[in-house]
Amino acid sequence: MSAAPKTAPYGSWSSPITAEQIATGSVGLGQIALDASDIYWSELRPAEAGRYVIARRRDGATTDVLPAPFSARTRVHEYGGGAFTVTDGVIYFSNDGDQRLYRLPPDSTPRPITPPDSRRYADAVIDSRRRRLVCVCENHRATGEPVNTLVAVDVEGRGEPVELVSGHDFYAAPRLSPDGARLAWLAWNHPDMPWDGTELWLADVAPDGALTNRRCVAGGSDESVFQPMFAPDGTLYFVSDRSNWWNLYRWCDGQVEAIAPREAEFGMPQWVFGMSTCAFASARQIVCAFNREATWRLALLDVETRRMDLIEAPFTDIGSVVAGDGVAAFVAASPVMLPAVVRLDLATRRHEILRSSSPVAPDPGYLSIPRTLDYPTSGGEQAHAFYYAPANRDYRAPASAKPPLLVLSHGGPTSAASSALNLKIQYWTSRGFAVLDVNYRGSTGYGRGYRRQLEGRWGVADVEDCVAGARCLVERGLADETRLAIRGGSAGGYTTLCALTFHDIFRAGASYYGVSDLESLARDTHKFEARYLDRLIGDYATHRDLYRDRSPIHHADRLSCPVIFFQGLEDRVVPPDQTEKMVDALRAKGIPVAYVPFAGESHGFRRAENIRRALEAELYFYSRLFGFKPADAVQPVAIDNL
Repeated sequence: MSAAPKTAPYGSWSSPITAEQIATGSVGLGQIALDASDIYWSELRPAEAGRYVIARRRDGATTDVLPAPFSARTRVHEYGGGAFTVTDGVIYFSNDGDQRLYRLPPDSTPRPITPPDSRRYADAVIDSRRRRLVCVCENHRATGEPVNTLVAVDVEGRGEPVELVSGHDFYAAPRLSPDGARLAWLAWNHPDMPWDGTELWLADVAPDGALTNRRCVAGGSDESVFQPMFAPDGTLYFVSDRSNWWNLYRWCDGQVEAIAPREAEFGMPQWVFGMSTCAFASARQIVCAFNREATWRLALLDVETRRMDLIEAPFTDIGSVVAGDGVAAFVAASPVMLPAVVRLDLATRRHEILRSSSPVAPDPGYLSIPRTLDYPTSGGEQAHAFYYAPANRDYRAPASAKPPLLVLSHGGPTSAASSALNLKIQYWTSRGFAVLDVNYRGSTGYGRGYRRQLEGRWGVADVEDCVAGARCLVERGLADETRLAIRGGSAGGYTTLCALTFHDIFRAGASYYGVSDLESLARDTHKFEARYLDRLIGDYATHRDLYRDRSPIHHADRLSCPVIFFQGLEDRVVPPDQTEKMVDALRAKGIPVAYVPFAGESHGFRRAENIRRALEAELYFYSRLFGFKPADAVQPVAIDNL
């Protein structure tokens, strides 16, 4: 018989979901690849200083196949993705330390196959007939903007990489037809981002490997094409949002043909390479994952009858889909299941978890199950969020007490909040916080129209949705209006800083490598996002006043609540000076402020000790401001002006 819950203030509850467990006991699961019956995937391991390891499942056993100190990570577009591919047991991967491509045969050691120079590589496909890889190349020259191309790399490293395609600002997803006779790829130019407008190109591959008869078959500046793939019979399939939703299409007899019209998203924003929601399991069946209002489903699509058969599975978040020979594999999660690599037998519909992101499953008694919350926001529009109530079987709050609320503003801002079990959310709810994870206007999962509601309104519509969500919970008696906080990273950090600067509802905030100066971001960020703000704010040359008006750094006099800042000192996406200027302004104004920089970290923290430090420092910060004593023995953080 369990003991009766103890009565203790919100925020002070003891929880078995610790920062140490989150930092050292969890891994990030990414890209998946099939090679015959073997399944490969990448793991980000904070306990190994953020190394990306390639693991393999063969004959029921899982082993690491990438030896230390190698790390399979590419820095193309800075965000990477698509860092490895495999065929006949031979792995080709981009190594983080030098950004060269390596060849790793079975039971051997990695050997570089590209020169040690300024080039980076990603998203490779194997051209077996010509003994080469076709991949994206990003050349970081000594001066000027990096140059992106498609290149061919000899699998043995003989000779220099050969340029195949150039002229566009960006390339992604080179894919070969089964007979090796045609190559498809995506391309786009500034100022578009890949979820705004991309072109799908197709070319014939000559016997000598050159590309001929190049033609654009779909896409444009107002159509986002995602994940081209060839069917076993050579038909080209792809995902496009031309109908407002990312749906499946094929290129057949010179025409684009819809094969699965549905008010759902079969695609997602291409922040990284190698993203996949669909894969051919046989000549006529596609395994596909689709998203509606931030909840994912799995289905089998018959391309001849166009019948879609839903697969009943306990997942609400699905990605990295691959398939072949009656088997599918993907990364999946649910509100009660941590992200895991899953193998699905398509005949029996039975699934097997090959690798969980954490070896220890949280006790359900300490989990908060998200509830979908739709609520009115400015302009007569609707916003969406997941609401998490405080949950801990060992504790209850004093009568009539209301919990502190932590509002989460996701990054992107084109990304989306997910209902997948996230220990970083449960860290807060199991200690007595309520959490609101907001899918503000601009988020994915609600159609292109919802994404475009943020165009020209970044720093306004997203902020209004976060503010409206907090007010909604206060009005329903689900949050203490005197203890409202907001946190976010990167673009979500910008939303956080705008909410704290231009509104007065929140009493504290946490910015993780957040944008504070839009002008600096427009001038100094990396190539991939160099023109991102053209749609979100406006052309910098003609709207400079708007950039200043919406930059928190120029309105620090309006910010009157405490903020804690976290920043990687090697961040090229949001350089440290963005954070440091904001910290200096708050110090000068006498507002309580804390600054926690991390040497060796870039955009997002990968080292276990830094992940732990950030979580505990944020908890300590709120405890000092909201008047509770953490149950954890956390290391204090210096708070100026407190």
